[in-house]
Amino acid sequence: MKKREFIKLTGLAGAGLLVSPFLSCSSSETPPAAAETPAASPGFVPFELPDLGFGFADLEPKIDAMTMEIHHGKHHAGYVSKLNAALEGQADLHGADIAQLMEMLEPGNTAVRNNGGGHYNHSLFWKVIAPGGAAAPSGKLADAIQAAFGSYDAFLQQFSEAASKRFGSGWAWLSVDASGKLFVSSTPNQDNPHMMKVVEQPGLPILGIDVWEHAYYLNYQNRRGDYIGAFTGLINWDEVAKRYDEITA
Repeated sequence: MKKREFIKLTGLAGAGLLVSPFLSCSSSETPPAAAETPAASPGFVPFELPDLGFGFADLEPKIDAMTMEIHHGKHHAGYVSKLNAALEGQADLHGADIAQLMEMLEPGNTAVRNNGGGHYNHSLFWKVIAPGGAAAPSGKLADAIQAAFGSYDAFLQQFSEAASKRFGSGWAWLSVDASGKLFVSSTPNQDNPHMMKVVEQPGLPILGIDVWEHAYYLNYQNRRGDYIGAFTGLINWDEVAKRYDEITA
């Protein structure tokens, strides 16, 4: 989605259609069951678990292979399966891609909110930690970070604090707002800034860190700060810049 399309959509706020603050939902750490995808009804195309795109061990020692295998093959797969099951009975949402689902999502649609959010969030997560990209931002994105936060180090500090201070399970984000400016936020559970009818500060995410315990507990136990520090050294800034360029083009 480009910035001009996002501006139109966020115009819903003026009509009182943006809902805030967050509605509460469970932050249980129990992983979703990776059940079989239900048989598709006519006109419904089920979502599929995307390929990870790299080996489970490719991020070691910062993220261990077993965590990656469970995180992708059990947790993300479970969100996809449960999202498909939830959408079976909601024909008005059939045909929407995952980004469109986030934009259309009503806060009370808990099954799609939790599992659609889980699918959207993790699909972004695997991309922004894929090995082989730039280790620091450059060009237009670097300039935008400088303008929004004062420096790259100041951004890392704000982003890390948002992740560390998120109580319970959730995510921290770097997103683009309707004016094209970058901002840092955090959301509970599987919410994300793209859920414009749910969150207080909507935007289009270009970077996200998963701070559910399943993302780090095998290697870091309760040391979330160590995991966050490791994550910031894994960011594929080429992928983040690509997302920023697509939004602001």
